[in-house]
Amino acid sequence: MKISIDSTRCEGHGRCWENAPDLVDDDEDGRGAVRGDGVVPPEFEHQARIAEGACPERAVNLSH
Repeated sequence: MKISIDSTRCEGHGRCWENAPDLVDDDEDGRGAVRGDGVVPPEFEHQARIAEGACPERAVNLSH
């Protein structure tokens, strides 16, 4: 699984990094930024799904 954030949709609510702190951080503009290469280790898949569902703009995307 991979996580990505659509920077054109992100409004900087912070729900992604609050729910998936091991996968997402905030950038210098206060918007979500994926840590590393976006590959989600199995132990963090639950965090990724919560972050995806918590984003009001649907900017967080998961792919397989």
